[in-house]
Amino acid sequence: MSAGHHHHHGHEHGGHHHHAPPAPGNAGRAFAIAVTLNLIFVAAEIAAGFMSGSMALLADAGHNLSDVLSLLLAWGASVLAARPPSARFTYGLKSSSILAAIANATLLWVAVGAILVETVRRFAEPAPVAGTTMMIVAGIGIVINALSALLFAKGSKSDLNLRAAFVHLMADAVVSVGVVVAGLIVLLTGFELIDPIASLVITAVIAWSSWGVLRDSLRMGMLGVPDNIDESKVRVHLEHLPGVERVHDLHIWPMSTTETALTAHLVMPGGPPGDGFLRDLAHDLEHRFGIGHPTIQIETEGACSCPLESEALV
Repeated sequence: MSAGHHHHHGHEHGGHHHHAPPAPGNAGRAFAIAVTLNLIFVAAEIAAGFMSGSMALLADAGHNLSDVLSLLLAWGASVLAARPPSARFTYGLKSSSILAAIANATLLWVAVGAILVETVRRFAEPAPVAGTTMMIVAGIGIVINALSALLFAKGSKSDLNLRAAFVHLMADAVVSVGVVVAGLIVLLTGFELIDPIASLVITAVIAWSSWGVLRDSLRMGMLGVPDNIDESKVRVHLEHLPGVERVHDLHIWPMSTTETALTAHLVMPGGPPGDGFLRDLAHDLEHRFGIGHPTIQIETEGACSCPLESEALV
């Protein structure tokens, strides 16, 4: 840049108050217990599904198996995200949580496709269903999923990954409630087509919930502005800072599913501000917008001398 450009980084430690992530050991124990409980339940549910002839049970087992894989991916991502930066990965491996989210959404859609094919076949070739077995196994599923979700309840308040695990497991408990209802209808009415119908409802719920995950994770993978941040409000905030004439080359992107970074050029013809200005700005960006990693470049020349002045350039 020209001599009139002064580079200032918004990472003064006095202006940062990063929220400490949940203790890795605690999260690791929660993942280990949840994975173990769900693996045992999936094995039991698959066996019961074949023995009872319940497509709804098999559909739920397929969903729960994908949940186990999702938990394993999220667990692995949480471990990788905690690794320190290196010369090759200067942000560390924080973005592994975004890759895990994309993989999780893809796994859910693969499960949906497999379940849907078998459900359609069951409509064409109805088979007897053991309603009592459906209700017992799905009832156990409600307990397993609810207990697993509670393992992440505390951490879900500050960690988006743990919150996703908590919400997903609670949703699974609700799906298991649907299987119980289907089993009860079979027992009371003998209407066995309710089993594939319930399976369709379950796949619809999975598809609906996973579409949002897929959309959001792909947007994060493309470095889109996180949903909880309004780019226009951030820009207005920067433009109204004392001494700022204009703002350009503003970029906001997710470093991981829990951390957000920002870079911006502030044109300040009156001269570079002191470190206090940058500390206050870093504090405001974190506490008002949840942006914990800002990098600010101060430009003191009023003329358009920055090659990145045009918003068409990145």
